[in-house]
Amino acid sequence: MTTVAAPNESAYALSHLDALESEAVHIFREVAGEFERPVILFSGGKDSIVMLHLALKAFAPAAVPFSLLHVDTGHNFPEVLEYRDRTVAEHGLRLHVARVQDYIDDGRLRERPDGTRNPLQTVPLLDAIGEGKYDAVFGGGRRDEEKARAKERVFSLRDEFGAWDPRRQRPELWQLYNGKHAAGEHVRVFPLSNWTELDVWQYIAREGIELPQIYYAHERDVFARSGMWLTAGEWGGPKSGETVEKRLIRYRTVGDMSCTGAVDSDAFTIDQVIVEIAASRLTERGATRADDKMSEAAMEDRKREGYF
Repeated sequence: MTTVAAPNESAYALSHLDALESEAVHIFREVAGEFERPVILFSGGKDSIVMLHLALKAFAPAAVPFSLLHVDTGHNFPEVLEYRDRTVAEHGLRLHVARVQDYIDDGRLRERPDGTRNPLQTVPLLDAIGEGKYDAVFGGGRRDEEKARAKERVFSLRDEFGAWDPRRQRPELWQLYNGKHAAGEHVRVFPLSNWTELDVWQYIAREGIELPQIYYAHERDVFARSGMWLTAGEWGGPKSGETVEKRLIRYRTVGDMSCTGAVDSDAFTIDQVIVEIAASRLTERGATRADDKMSEAAMEDRKREGYF
């Protein structure tokens, strides 16, 4: 009598990174099938880089059927902008840049006393969405970053003013996503919702994804403010009593230089970064984003105004 061995179920099981990748690819394809004019927010930060990598995978060998959008505060790190432009050129993508500086120059926005421009991104973002007639906007937000983002659905409905109302969010059982929206409304889409910072870095390592060198340890002139190391710049730092010093640091997240802090680090390689993150007890935004420290509900207030 011949005995047939039972199949090895583990041979068919996806790793946790394969499962996250599969979910994200499915989300990109769902949006391509449900919406007319999607756009991907792309800043050159690590989450948007991973998001673009997943979009390239989702539609290969065809081109990504979406354009890219970046809201430039005018205080972005030069290394990140250089990476952004190089990546767009390399893949033949279309990039629209909405500049906060243009709004300040013509009086539509006013510079804040603290020099921080992150909260000023909302109006240019909503204008760009309206002008482009985008009905779905991909963002790299993750639920582990911040408690307001933890409330987001993968498909996050926004009203005609771009505002988020948690009471209007829909259930998403069995990876079924409801993209229905009224005229003037749009949906923010978060393919990385279920990823953690560690997942992102492990995926970057597995896929061999290049990042701006700002994410790895390097010497930089910085000064201390509110428990963070900030880069000096025209935005208003350092102030009187704040001393610039050269330190070995890296950035866990990048954005407006006025509110994005660095951390002391000697992690020069991706493996060293992964070890460092695995040992950390603070989220990247909690450790390095001053704009989230303005109040207990800072992020949620901005989401209600139309911010991501």
